[in-house]
Amino acid sequence: MTSRATSGSRASHLTLLERLELVFVKIGVLPPLLLLAIIVFSQMSDNFLDIENFENVLRQNTFLIIVSLGQMIVLLTGGFDLSVGTGTALVSVVTATVMADSYNAGAGSVGFAIALGMVVGVLAGAGVGLFNGIGVSVFRVSPFIMTLGTSSIALGLALYMTSGVPVRGMPPKFADIFGFGEWAGLATPIWVTAAVVVIMTVVLNWTRLGRYFYAIGGNANAATLSGVTVRTNLTAAYVIAGALMGLSSVLLTARLETGEANIGVSLPLQSIAACVIGGVSLRGGIGRVSSAVLGALFIGLVQNGMNLARIQSYLQMIVLGGLLIIAVIADLIRQRSLSRLAAAGILG
Repeated sequence: MTSRATSGSRASHLTLLERLELVFVKIGVLPPLLLLAIIVFSQMSDNFLDIENFENVLRQNTFLIIVSLGQMIVLLTGGFDLSVGTGTALVSVVTATVMADSYNAGAGSVGFAIALGMVVGVLAGAGVGLFNGIGVSVFRVSPFIMTLGTSSIALGLALYMTSGVPVRGMPPKFADIFGFGEWAGLATPIWVTAAVVVIMTVVLNWTRLGRYFYAIGGNANAATLSGVTVRTNLTAAYVIAGALMGLSSVLLTARLETGEANIGVSLPLQSIAACVIGGVSLRGGIGRVSSAVLGALFIGLVQNGMNLARIQSYLQMIVLGGLLIIAVIADLIRQRSLSRLAAAGILG
């Protein structure tokens, strides 16, 4: 009772600046940015607030949501993944090549060719993540250098396999089901994304592995002293991120109906921006599944609004880069405010 009374007394004597600071710490930067985006783009386009447009935003950004969930896991451990862009291109090429070769060779049914291509694609993505994870956790290479180097390797492999020419010859049913198919009125990628969101929520909130990710990002040394095998779990984080990137690439390949070596260039920027804007800390240990999902949807909403307003793609790149910088600055301010308010006894 005394502690609660003291907290209530402190809360009642907060200055206006401290109250605003407390609100910012609790809600983050996303709500005001989202409100601003809705106001601006609704004035620039009459179609922006249509239900059909919001459904289109959700369908088009399923790929970014899945990649952002993987990026969030890596961020939770205190790292980040710059290889998700070219990794997407490599998985697309691998998926299309395996699927087309199996289908055209008549090795089994159409369903077998599709399943084989998808499984190999996801495994290729997990392989990229495993390569990153071993470099970061075993050889202690910084995540920036490791994933940047992997990004170059993945792009080189994708271009070597295709010589820059799109891979065709996949079964038409692959695109019909996973690219443009619908079930119960919603596109197939939306259902897949919803399943991924549920699974990742369970993993992070109700499994030991999820708790380990938060512990490693919060304090790796303390996690080690607590009995957490940091190397194994850190590697697992990158493998999961790679597998999610692989799944996203498979769905994107179905949408494009070809294997492309030049896709995913903006995914590293977009996925990191989505996570940070949503409230995932770059310092590790802080973030939720909803943070990555809402951040990715915000990025998609901004891009959609700029497209409807007929803003040039070059200017869109400037806006997205600016959003990332704003999000990083906001994250730093939020962390400092959190520390100050906690030290002052304002936060319980």
